[in-house]
Amino acid sequence: LFSKPEMLRLPRLLPMAWRGSRSSRCVHTSDKICLKGMSFGGYHGVLPFEREIGQRFIVDVELLVDLAAAGASDDLQATLNYAEVYAEVKRVVEGPPHRDLIEAVAHDVAQSVLGLNNTVETATVKILKPQAPIPGGPILEHVGIEITRHRG
Repeated sequence: LFSKPEMLRLPRLLPMAWRGSRSSRCVHTSDKICLKGMSFGGYHGVLPFEREIGQRFIVDVELLVDLAAAGASDDLQATLNYAEVYAEVKRVVEGPPHRDLIEAVAHDVAQSVLGLNNTVETATVKILKPQAPIPGGPILEHVGIEITRHRG
């Protein structure tokens, strides 16, 4: 079907990020570091008792970061230390300031992990609130949100 090499090139009309240009400020890697199912106690919520007795939050973090150097070198210094990411998420979720909305907690987590290392291009944060106090007591597994923030 593509017998001529020029047929394999992507059209110039596509945005630079879609053509894979590293000069673009858009994400240019599909490599990811994922920390899933982190469980923390926190004091976030709109209702007063949520801030007094606290509750459990489940957090997933997915970071887009170029892992080529780490894969080639097998060197921890060439990647993002997972323990540092975990510690930073724990600090934000468990510590003050206590937020009304889990959207604000997720935003704080994303900004914090983006600041850990300048190679992190994108942070996606998902926060689940298993015991969400919803009037009328609906039966549900959890409520949750997911946000994505980009460097710059």
